[in-house]
Amino acid sequence: MPGSRLDEIDRMILKELQADGRMTNVELARRVGISAPPCLRRVRTLEEAGFIKGYHAEVDARELGFEVQVFAMVGLVSQAEADLTKFEKRCQAWPLVRECHMLNGEVDFILKCVAPDLSTFQRFLTEDLTAAPNVTSVKTSLVIRGAKDEPGVPFDILEERIARIA
Repeated sequence: MPGSRLDEIDRMILKELQADGRMTNVELARRVGISAPPCLRRVRTLEEAGFIKGYHAEVDARELGFEVQVFAMVGLVSQAEADLTKFEKRCQAWPLVRECHMLNGEVDFILKCVAPDLSTFQRFLTEDLTAAPNVTSVKTSLVIRGAKDEPGVPFDILEERIARIA
């Protein structure tokens, strides 16, 4: 299990930073029970090892004028690796696509999209997404409201699994 190569302090650091990535190193060190210099070394090691991929502000899309959120289920003609990679790169270039996940099953990809209004999304859908090479089908679902949007991972479950193994 990948998380088991981390010790308890590393997991506490990750849990605290996931909850509040803006805290100072001094505050983080206090919360995890070590002094600031080794805490900073551990954070840098976690960053270099890829456990911490970045730091972001959580913004309110609706407050910023992005009233529309849509999930688009995309089917492709070809699932050859080169074609999958081309589609993923195309998704990375589309600003309205905020997440892109390849799936197993009837749908090849699910995209999380945001737009300021329905006409902007409709234009993206017809001019970009459905017109893209290798796209055979697109089914969309408009988000009415969100009940949960929690980034990261549930550290409590990871800690329970590690405790059972130990």
